[in-house]
Amino acid sequence: MVIPPFVLASASPARRRLLQTVGIEPIVKPSDFDESQIQLSEPAQLVQILAQRKAETVVTQFESALIMGCDSVLALNGEIYGKPADACDAIARWQLMQGNFGDLYTGHVLIDTLQNQTLVKCQVTRVYFAQMSDRAIQAYVATGEPLNCAGAFALEGFGSLFVEKITGCHSNVIGLSLPLLRQMLAELGYDVTDYWQ
Repeated sequence: MVIPPFVLASASPARRRLLQTVGIEPIVKPSDFDESQIQLSEPAQLVQILAQRKAETVVTQFESALIMGCDSVLALNGEIYGKPADACDAIARWQLMQGNFGDLYTGHVLIDTLQNQTLVKCQVTRVYFAQMSDRAIQAYVATGEPLNCAGAFALEGFGSLFVEKITGCHSNVIGLSLPLLRQMLAELGYDVTDYWQ
């Protein structure tokens, strides 16, 4: 079986590092898809459609490839949160999140141009946040880290200090569920080890 190149339709360094950690060296092609075009109130549906649009945006650039699109949001108290608009937004968000829990949804899409197949899945992980002082919240936001992340925190960075526990897939919170990726590859007839160099 021909193993097509693996393309990541995302500018996320965290997603790229996750793939590299498991031996996949992706071709990185950020989609630059305008996410504001899609307005939905159901988080699983939202992340799946956004992930699919991101993957579809770059599909024409490759004759033979396995293209992965991902998108993550945090659902908290019935509201959906992507990346914070600015530092003030991140501080306000953390005042809601601290001492609370939210569900991190990540949409995963694989487009296999060789087999003309598309898989669309969603993974959900529950994240429990620590009680935090205003000083800790301001100091964390001042690092700049929360401004680049769905949910205003990075589990692989300073944000890990303020996560008490998670229920579900750990890598999903970083932006890509590795167990789900393995299953999706298998569903298309590939083995993740095919990508090991």
